[in-house]
Amino acid sequence: MSVTTITNARIFDGERVLDASTVVLDGPQIVAVGGEGPAGAPVVDAQGGTLLPGLIDAHTHTSEPFLALALQFGVTTELEMQGMNTKPNRSGVSENDAVADVRSSGFAITPPGGHPSELFPEGFRPGGGGARPRERPLMPFSRTPQEAVDFVPQLIATGSDYIKFMIDDGSVEGRPGLPMLDQATLDAGVAEAHRHGMLTVAHTLTLESTRMAIEAGIDGLVHLFMDQPHTDEIVAAIAAAGMFVVPCVTLNASMMGLSGAAFAADERVGPRLDEAWSATLNSSFNHYPQGKLVDVLESVKALHDAGVDLLAGTDVSFPETFLGGMAHGASVHHELQYLVQAGLSPLAALRAATATSARRFGLDDRGRIAVGKRADVVLVDGDPTSTISDTLNIRAVWRRGARLAPA
Repeated sequence: MSVTTITNARIFDGERVLDASTVVLDGPQIVAVGGEGPAGAPVVDAQGGTLLPGLIDAHTHTSEPFLALALQFGVTTELEMQGMNTKPNRSGVSENDAVADVRSSGFAITPPGGHPSELFPEGFRPGGGGARPRERPLMPFSRTPQEAVDFVPQLIATGSDYIKFMIDDGSVEGRPGLPMLDQATLDAGVAEAHRHGMLTVAHTLTLESTRMAIEAGIDGLVHLFMDQPHTDEIVAAIAAAGMFVVPCVTLNASMMGLSGAAFAADERVGPRLDEAWSATLNSSFNHYPQGKLVDVLESVKALHDAGVDLLAGTDVSFPETFLGGMAHGASVHHELQYLVQAGLSPLAALRAATATSARRFGLDDRGRIAVGKRADVVLVDGDPTSTISDTLNIRAVWRRGARLAPA
């Protein structure tokens, strides 16, 4: 295995800035933080730069080509919240250091005809956009508590890393009246997942669906409600339940008709995207124009102030076909900027994309710069611990100790 010494770096370890300035990578692991590098090992002089753990996007829908794009932006892990990248389908990804790593829920428990089926274009085939043959996905359509209970072990057997539940009546997407899980079905499915030791997450875009998730004992919300301002009661309930929240502010902005055009105009973003992704980032979903982004940002700050773990995620999906306003990898940096705009410090925002996401999803081998962790690291020019947009000044990316070749 090759050894690399990165020296003269400011080091953000996932939680804080270290006094040390040297990190040694030996193959896929970090073997030293601080001190001197081994004699004769190649040296990367990081003078003027900051070394970060590989970034984690805690809400995506993805494929191998999209994982490759994500890695170019320093995102070394994507957490898929509906899709095909379950354990049997990602052997090529796990060993391919030219793409981001991935974990997946598989497909979420939802009623027949329930969200997200209304978003799929005619003839849509789950798993499209991938470069490898895929096993047929398990579609866990559930109308009753017993059906939800029966699907949980099937999802586990087909390789889901965590269990997702859709709680959505279509009102935010402009399709009110969609079939939706009722409380009894949700409760039964969550209890069964917990009985199997599985992490549970919920799609919740409204205040009422958030209340349902809390009552069911969901571990984490992979959306933030956008139909109403927060209340002290709902913030306190989320905090008391020990839940984490992936706000996906980039998604909420897109739903409100706010495109990613200003972000795409950044010379560190737009020129790195192909035509399809550029068009997608410059567009928006615009199904909830009555929403108010300021309410979302204030909710993010209230949750943070209440001690709720916030994770950086985007809900980025497929170019043009589904949700506009986002692009793989790039939009994690946009999300970090939104978190700081909401009132988080740059350090808190960086934790949301590194150590906190890894901890809440049980990814004990990553999210930190520490001895024994995966050598997933990103070197950026400048200091994102004080200026969050410096995360876009990417100088080098390592995935399992392999330095990524520029696109």
